[in-house]
Amino acid sequence: MAPRWKGKDANAKKDAEAEAPKEPMSKIISQLQSSLGQSDTLGYFSNNSVHLVVGADQINLLDKTCFGRPVRTIEKDKLWFQLSLEEAFYLSYSLKCLNIDGSDTGQKWCRAVHYMKSQKQTFPCLYKAYSYLRMKNWVVRSGAQYGVDFIVYRHHPARVHSEYGVLVLSYGDDNDLNGRLRVWSDVHCTTRLLGSIAKLTGFIWL
Repeated sequence: MAPRWKGKDANAKKDAEAEAPKEPMSKIISQLQSSLGQSDTLGYFSNNSVHLVVGADQINLLDKTCFGRPVRTIEKDKLWFQLSLEEAFYLSYSLKCLNIDGSDTGQKWCRAVHYMKSQKQTFPCLYKAYSYLRMKNWVVRSGAQYGVDFIVYRHHPARVHSEYGVLVLSYGDDNDLNGRLRVWSDVHCTTRLLGSIAKLTGFIWL
């Protein structure tokens, strides 16, 4: 399946296709990793998300790499950003450029996972899927609006339409994950919804 470029006309789509290779996602993520690591950025738990204070240049890198979203606050001297649990743990554990409440050792990572699982029982499986997709250089966003776990893109969503809706399933007896597809009508509804917006359905079994 070839990328479906965004644009109002054919020329705009060609421009998007030409610009995308100039900023490969792997390169921008490396820049983000360096920037967050050098500033010793700290993330704070806030229920089922993680908030962090970042600089203007980091806001730009987070946007380009599609991690989280900016948060509007009344504090004029601080720029806050909100990450999902999967995004935050990927930056902390896999890229090692974000400290979550000081989670810079194995023991503290275990505490972070325990907290995240207390907020979202399916976190371990969802994180495995999220990190797998990210390591393959997919851009991963929440797929809640489409009835799936994640939506993935080859490039930045501003330039290209997403290609897959991803459902994470477990080989074990995990009702929180597998209960969504207990009957054929669930599968049918999901594939029909994604098909109507030209997305393929992908399943990741863990």
